[in-house]
Amino acid sequence: MKKSQLFLIIIGVAAVVALYALPKIVVDNEAQNTVGENQSEHSPSTSANTMHENELSPEKEATLAQLKAKAVAGSETISEDMRQLASLYQEKGKYDSAAYFLSLAANQTNDLSLAEETGNAYFEAFTFALDQEKVAYLAGQTRDYLNRVLDNDPTRMDLKSKIAMTYVSSANPMQGIAMLREILAEDPQNEDAIFNMGILSMQSGQYKKATERFEELIRYHPDNLQGQFYLAVSYFEADQKNKAKAQFEKVKGMTQDAMILESVQSYLDRL
Repeated sequence: MKKSQLFLIIIGVAAVVALYALPKIVVDNEAQNTVGENQSEHSPSTSANTMHENELSPEKEATLAQLKAKAVAGSETISEDMRQLASLYQEKGKYDSAAYFLSLAANQTNDLSLAEETGNAYFEAFTFALDQEKVAYLAGQTRDYLNRVLDNDPTRMDLKSKIAMTYVSSANPMQGIAMLREILAEDPQNEDAIFNMGILSMQSGQYKKATERFEELIRYHPDNLQGQFYLAVSYFEADQKNKAKAQFEKVKGMTQDAMILESVQSYLDRL
């Protein structure tokens, strides 16, 4: 499970149901001034909606600065450099910037693995975005890069599921739901699609339906910690207190993460 998703878990149901609809972008305030005139108005910029920035060591900060300078100069090893730069930005918690710099490399090659990395990076930034204009832009970028891979390999249901979720927060959410249903029609045990359908049920307040989705998810994928946690929350919200208590206790036995355990305990204290 992604650490970003774990943080959304621990802050409660309000954040849980906003997993895709209410992201929180973390961006590089300097990037807009360092990548040249071709930068889009939507590329990394200052944002009021920022999460806590992780600190890097002085050595890593120096490396990051060097790589940004090479990006401006047009490095001959741009793919390698941008991957390294993106990794540093991800470590720093600036997902928007990581995606942007990966895109600089992806746009200069037909390397589908790089297109996939870029699409996944934009999707991660999308899941943290708050501003609706930014959400729409990041969703579009996710679709652009991941569709390059999907067009070449239509069997990649994991990518199709991510693309579907970008539509859910758009003006045409039913397109995304239809895509998830297509995935499940082809692969009834698809982990991502079942999970996302459960999340959508929670978003719409259909907690009984959500419990059914997450029960199905952990039946096929018992190690899915998110599914186990969301099942407990769904039981809680559906007023199935005995099941909720048992499920939260089960989650406690699956992780040692102090923040998750604190969140679980907060629910148990309310039962």
